[in-house]
Amino acid sequence: MSVGPGVNPLTREWLAERRARRYRLAPELRLRTVEEARAYVQDMGFCLFWPIQGVELPNMFHAIAGRVRDVPDEHGDPDVGKSWGWKDDSLDKRWWYYGKLIRKRATMVSLDLLPCFYACSGNYGDYERDYLDEYRDGQISVEARNLYEALLTHGPLHTVELRQKARMANDTAKYRFDKTLAELQAQLKILPVGVAAAGAWQYAFIYDILPRYYPDLQAQARPISRREAQKTLILRHLRNVIAASRDELFKALDVLGWTKREFEGTVGGLIEEGQVRETPVDGYEGTYLIAKPATEAQG
Repeated sequence: MSVGPGVNPLTREWLAERRARRYRLAPELRLRTVEEARAYVQDMGFCLFWPIQGVELPNMFHAIAGRVRDVPDEHGDPDVGKSWGWKDDSLDKRWWYYGKLIRKRATMVSLDLLPCFYACSGNYGDYERDYLDEYRDGQISVEARNLYEALLTHGPLHTVELRQKARMANDTAKYRFDKTLAELQAQLKILPVGVAAAGAWQYAFIYDILPRYYPDLQAQARPISRREAQKTLILRHLRNVIAASRDELFKALDVLGWTKREFEGTVGGLIEEGQVRETPVDGYEGTYLIAKPATEAQG
């Protein structure tokens, strides 16, 4: 596809350099304080907490390290210590959304962008009753119903209490419990809101129901159409990653639960509106989507 008159094609090197600056992948750009981490999430809109192999997204760990590196197993590692410490200390402060969202992995979302994710979730009704309809319609499992109902009935619970109340305390149920926790977070129904000294390691997340923890969220999300929310999140994603192929974009934002047809319609609308263009990238096969601000900054 033509890149248009007067516009130079993107290059692999240009893209890598722009991403490195945006992601804070340099010692002089790394996040040094929790206040800088808060500003980073606000600026990004959403990012991963840890990197995910094969998914192009900024992440908090690399921004703290100031470079790309494997996540070490040692808890004494300073970059790991900052990541865990800042995240744990922030859970009850409502600085940002934290939970297993994108690819069902730890994700951080700014509170001003959270309504767009919520608008794509379909969670518009009565959170105290709709889960029962979803269960009857086969949209959630019996484990999800029991876990959600335990939080609804008893309020915030740490994982040891939650397993007991959800009737999943035996060892054979651990895998199903962890899987259900991830599914309910990805559906934006529950989230971790604190840490308790409980369990064998004296460390356990405390969970609550998302719209109960953020009581204004449903009202904020309701006026936002699904298509409008998708456009907003695509544009923010392209602002962060600079450029992405259609396959990369679809994979990174699979949490929106869209079909290929819906995805292509949303992307096509952005191209028609002139907010996004599609261009080759020298050094890569195929074409990449790039948002207008990055286009204007090119060359």
